[in-house]
Amino acid sequence: MAAENNDVIPLLTPYNMGEFPLSHRIVLAPLTRDRSYNNVPQPHAAVYYSQRATKGGLLITEATGVSDTAQGLPDTPGIWTKEHVEAWKPIVDAVHQKGGVFFVQLWHVGRVSNNDYQPGGQAPLSSTDKGLTPDLYGLNWSPPRQLATDEIPGIVNDFRLAARNAIEAGFDGVEIHGANGYMIEQFMKDQVNNRTDEYGGSLENRCRFALEVAEAVIDEIGAERVGMRLSPYSDLNEAGDSDPDGLGLYMANALSKLDLVYLHVIEPRAVGAMVIEGCAEGQLLPMRKAFKNTFIAAGGFDRTTGSEVVAGGGADLVAYGRLFLANPDLPMRFRLDAPLNKYDRNTFYISDPVVGYTDYPFLQQA
Repeated sequence: MAAENNDVIPLLTPYNMGEFPLSHRIVLAPLTRDRSYNNVPQPHAAVYYSQRATKGGLLITEATGVSDTAQGLPDTPGIWTKEHVEAWKPIVDAVHQKGGVFFVQLWHVGRVSNNDYQPGGQAPLSSTDKGLTPDLYGLNWSPPRQLATDEIPGIVNDFRLAARNAIEAGFDGVEIHGANGYMIEQFMKDQVNNRTDEYGGSLENRCRFALEVAEAVIDEIGAERVGMRLSPYSDLNEAGDSDPDGLGLYMANALSKLDLVYLHVIEPRAVGAMVIEGCAEGQLLPMRKAFKNTFIAAGGFDRTTGSEVVAGGGADLVAYGRLFLANPDLPMRFRLDAPLNKYDRNTFYISDPVVGYTDYPFLQQA
């Protein structure tokens, strides 16, 4: 049992994220958990999320599909049907009962999929017909089909309807997943997008789809309930860009004009689950300065570095993934400077409703 630590660290100071008063700056990052059988959120998710909920703490769900073409992994949740909405309601209620603020991350995987996950066994949809390298990550990838120009508004509308469903399910807001090489990044990144229409070529054209999604979601539920996650410096899922600085700054400026409640950006030093040491610090500062509302940083932070980035003005909030997964009471442990549970990577993506999910121990308080 750790002793009380009376020194209030920057991570544990209050902050107002738009209309949401937060009691601390520690955010549960979106973490794919593969435990929503047949894409339907399960009762055990209510346990998992409520374990990590605190009064005035922000939680972001695992990536959640916006349509039946959005899937690319086993047992990831959806929010495109009435059944999905009804299944999410008790999960949202469990978090709200603890006083938490709950956003759902809206996701379309694009080409990061195969025919088995697609309706009718069709080809995955993408900005491009260029597929992922065969056997990348040891998985099978089906060649994607490039969306026709006149099909793109339909995908935009899928995000709009998913946002509407999210509010019906009781969520406080949505985060648009524009990171990690999925559909939105497949349009934004020039190493993937080889289109010749108004959605390809120039930086402005490549960002058009992302901004149309943001505008549609804002139109549906209001900018005060919409955030977006970006990873301009990542090449995850073979989605790199020749000018990540330019891409990040352009998007930060454009999203600031749309008045999104937050911008959530993955640090350049974080690549997938790995943290690259020695990466230049401060690379996100131009994006942070360009975006007028709440800025969330993610990527391998601990108690010390998270507090440093907040104290130094590099971010308003810090998202934690693996540490929050393994420590459901992470804000309490940070407050007490208590030892942390170690995460077990082998149980991140298994389908068990308890193991590696709701069985990480809390601090035993006297």
